[in-house]
Amino acid sequence: MKILLTGATGYIGKRLLPELLKQGHEVICCVRNKKRFPSEGIYTDPRISLFEIDFLEEPPSSDVIKDIDAAYYLIHSMSSGNDDFEELEKRSALNFVELVKGTKIQQIIYLTGITNEEHLSKHLASRKQVEEVLDRSEAPLTAVKAGIIIGSGSASFEIMRDLVEKLPIMIAPKWLNTKSQPIAIRNVLKYLSGVLLLKETFGKAYDIGGPDVLTYKQMLHQFAEVRGLKRRIITVPVMTPRLSSYWLYFVTSTSYKLAVNLVDSMKVEVVAANNDLEKILGIEPIPYKEAVKMAFQKIEQNNVISSWKDSLASSYADNSLLENIHVPAHGVFTDKREKEIKGDPNQVFKNILAVGGEKGWYYGNWMWKVRGFMDQVVGGVGLRRGRTNPDTVNTGDSLDFWRVLAADKENKRLLLYAEMKLPGEAWLEFRITKKDDGKNYLQQTATFRPRGVSGRAYWYSVLPFHSFVFNGMAENIIKIPEAKPLEEKQQ
Repeated sequence: MKILLTGATGYIGKRLLPELLKQGHEVICCVRNKKRFPSEGIYTDPRISLFEIDFLEEPPSSDVIKDIDAAYYLIHSMSSGNDDFEELEKRSALNFVELVKGTKIQQIIYLTGITNEEHLSKHLASRKQVEEVLDRSEAPLTAVKAGIIIGSGSASFEIMRDLVEKLPIMIAPKWLNTKSQPIAIRNVLKYLSGVLLLKETFGKAYDIGGPDVLTYKQMLHQFAEVRGLKRRIITVPVMTPRLSSYWLYFVTSTSYKLAVNLVDSMKVEVVAANNDLEKILGIEPIPYKEAVKMAFQKIEQNNVISSWKDSLASSYADNSLLENIHVPAHGVFTDKREKEIKGDPNQVFKNILAVGGEKGWYYGNWMWKVRGFMDQVVGGVGLRRGRTNPDTVNTGDSLDFWRVLAADKENKRLLLYAEMKLPGEAWLEFRITKKDDGKNYLQQTATFRPRGVSGRAYWYSVLPFHSFVFNGMAENIIKIPEAKPLEEKQQ
């Protein structure tokens, strides 16, 4: 079968793709930017093809998708920096329906949220609106509705992890007493792949959830039990939605916009209505604590397939890779460092790919932390996002307060774009080159394009620190041995 997969570089899309390939399907992955699609491992499977499209724009006519059998709609904008995300979601859905019109498509599968309450949050109301748009398509819709998804790298999991591991005592808002029905990512994938072209599910909507109905407070306590931690949680009725959002923003790795939408949604009970889909597909629901344990097994094995933080929506602004992939050469300030590599250049490039996150920045880590805190105070992303994998990165990944624009392993080049709040734009590039003298060199270049007088003032204010921070970083990158896996460092 030929399947159209939207949101292919998102949290769910990256995990669903291997399942579809296991079932023997040919998959057309919809991406806004082909450069952001991974180019290693399973992603080189010849059954995968790419279709570049922005669903916020009028869809192109293409023969590439004329013979698709089914399509997954996995697009949403919960953490978008735009205040009108409901209109953007509706437009995306309408353009998707227009795209698949006239194809041989037999089914649309849509992963959405549980919407059983009379009063819905802004986010859940938008999800319901999208469902109504997709249901008007010529192809029958199967809507799969989930609550909180528990898996390594999921937004809900990472936020709870931040809260539990950082705060021995939590003074928390009263919405922690709201009930929810969490579901393991493994179950979600089984539901999504199981309903594919299953005719008895056509034109129907199904709530899916795990076996446990818990309050958010209970989830945090059970999360702590899995981690072997004792935590005290005190809920108070005086926290306004704004204060609650700031609380999540400063304690966890979430952006402020996502925190606002999460707080709004967490006031609504998300409990699945009974249906027979679990029996039809023969799925055994995974208990909440078991799902948490499974997630940590993936983390400990450095085998996190996808993370919500790698979504562009985790930025404080919706920056386009296409707009920033070319580093400007005019009207910019630069700091260039070149160091001869006397050891193995492949090892040095491994060090480059391991920069940031738990490993740090090879020199003056405390200064990077201070800079990250300053960015967070003014509403930026700070250093909280870390990195998905401790040893390697791919184009499009988040890396502390940077976004990976290029991770060219063949040509040994890493290009980062700053997503911190700045009076201008900043790039950081690492290259390993071989010169005519036969020697290998690390070329490290920081580029800053200022915005007005404030941008120039900013550059000159940080210039004294560059002389030793960037120089020390380059010096240590060429001589520090390969970064050890996190589990080795923690033993």
